[in-house]
Amino acid sequence: MITDHQQLAKLLPLLPILAELGRTQHVTETAELLGVPQSTVSRALSRASAVVGTELLIRDGRGVRLTPAARTLLPYIDSALTEFQAGLDLVRHESDVVRGKVSLSFQHTFGEATLPLLISAFRSRHPQAGFILRQGARDACLTELASGQADLALTAPVPAASSTIASAALYREPLRLVVHHGHPLAGRSSAGLQDIRRDPFVALEPGYGMRSLTDALFREAGFRPRIAFESQDTHTARGLVSAGLGVSILPPGGNGPGRHVSPETGNLGWVELTLESGLAYREIGLGWRRRKPGPDAEPDSVRYFRELVLQEGPELLAGLVAARSQGS
Repeated sequence: MITDHQQLAKLLPLLPILAELGRTQHVTETAELLGVPQSTVSRALSRASAVVGTELLIRDGRGVRLTPAARTLLPYIDSALTEFQAGLDLVRHESDVVRGKVSLSFQHTFGEATLPLLISAFRSRHPQAGFILRQGARDACLTELASGQADLALTAPVPAASSTIASAALYREPLRLVVHHGHPLAGRSSAGLQDIRRDPFVALEPGYGMRSLTDALFREAGFRPRIAFESQDTHTARGLVSAGLGVSILPPGGNGPGRHVSPETGNLGWVELTLESGLAYREIGLGWRRRKPGPDAEPDSVRYFRELVLQEGPELLAGLVAARSQGS
């Protein structure tokens, strides 16, 4: 096997010359077509014969004539070169198409780590790829997707599939009850919604993915929360809780600001508890428009990115989810 590999390694650089010689039957013409000296063609011919172990071409006047061994070998040489050229063309095509831009709408909570991880993985393979990023509430993301302003939407909950929208889940993360570090529940590991029935609640505004999830949680619990503040992002909601202005239900905050109380932060600080509910999670997924072949077909750059997210995204993001949930 090693000998075979060594022979192939010696023969591979000679294949284009042999293939052209087989077509032209002329050393000078082959050298001109390939842009190399005649001596290069002659030496290639001699080396190839030595490696194969038999003569491949016989000089016939100023030209050359294929031997029976060469006539047997030449179709395989042509096939190998044709296959390699097809692969090279495909790689070049992929490199060119991913220069196009991918328009992506996403919720604020995915801008810090989830989306950057996915884009980084894609750009490591396609450095010329461009992105148009739009962030906002879940409803706004889905509106942009449906209208064609965005090629893809990263949201939680996962976009509902329809005749015009396709979607797939990527990962799931728990929702936590977040309270001030001095709250009576702060020393517990878990709590139910009934435990915060009388607490002021820090919610996200209607239209945001987290708002739809918390509304569903409170419906299941059979009461409405006493909403004290409505925010547009989870960082602000967590900050309000950290100041003792209410409690909230949010995705895990990892080791973000406020996790560890110190004299420099005054009385700011928050604690996360496991929320005792079967609905205490959110599922993150990707949505895209169903397109038909033709002028409205999905651009290759969008398709390549979408395929990477669906095929490799869950594994890429698994460590992130674990790290964010650690200690919660």
